[in-house]
Amino acid sequence: MSALLAYLALANLAAFAAMGWDKSSARRGVARIPERTLLTLAAAGGGLGAVLAQQAFRHKTRKQPFAALLYAIFSAEAVLAFVLLRQA
Repeated sequence: MSALLAYLALANLAAFAAMGWDKSSARRGVARIPERTLLTLAAAGGGLGAVLAQQAFRHKTRKQPFAALLYAIFSAEAVLAFVLLRQA
């Protein structure tokens, strides 16, 4: 269980950092991180980190369908976590 928690912590940190980096890149007008990569990081267990970064950096909050997909990923991860925790 501790290995899973460590993985999730790293996945969420990576998603948060990637969203922050992308926002910084957008402001500087340099190469960006593809939306597919950001969503992949979220889907790999970093949904919470991506959503928190989206709000903290005010990044891609109105961009559709990105925002809808991000919240769908986060919701699915939350439901999965709830089900797994109830079984433990």
